[in-house]
Amino acid sequence: MRTIEALVAAVRKEAERAEFPVDTPVYEREKRDPLQPVLFAGNLQAPVCVFGRDLGKDEVAVGQPLVGAGGRLVRTGVYQAAFGEEPTKSNRRIEEALEHVLLTNTVPYKPPGNKAYSEAVKERFRPFVAELLVGHWKGNRVISLGNEAFEWFGRYVDSQKIKELWAGEDRYERDLECELEAKIDGETVKKRIILCPLPHPSPLNARWYGKFPELLARRLAAVSS
Repeated sequence: MRTIEALVAAVRKEAERAEFPVDTPVYEREKRDPLQPVLFAGNLQAPVCVFGRDLGKDEVAVGQPLVGAGGRLVRTGVYQAAFGEEPTKSNRRIEEALEHVLLTNTVPYKPPGNKAYSEAVKERFRPFVAELLVGHWKGNRVISLGNEAFEWFGRYVDSQKIKELWAGEDRYERDLECELEAKIDGETVKKRIILCPLPHPSPLNARWYGKFPELLARRLAAVSS
């Protein structure tokens, strides 16, 4: 199996192969290479992965997933679960949380205008994200943030089970078993995971933003139970 560094290099090679929408002005403003992927941050040995949609301007600036307003909620929740207290407000990136979680997205780039990437773009980068989760990450519980992130896993779950989950008021407290697949060294490798959906932690998500910390805390508590 190729190294994680080789995987990141392969993502970049795919990005160079053919054009796709990237918010180039944000990368230029932050003096970042728009074709260099931000594939993940955190610990590949962590038992839990938090899976988002794609990068925002803050993520481009820092070179890590989930560092904006929603990302701080995620990192704060992970920090609280790990250390039993809240991080200080001056601790903006909450780097200590990264020892206890893997952070990644459907696509390791920032789309223009914060519009979700098309299915075609997601499919271009799916093999690399799948290889990250199946071949390099050692955990087995994925917390997906919002519909776009959850739907990335749709092909790995029975469609009837997905319908049943969304029909329930307790959808953000229920789990789904998935069997991920990735091509590694020319062979199809499978890995069973537990998918734990949550709403997107954006301040614009008025219905769920205030409830998100408690929902995340329950998800994280289940990791160690």
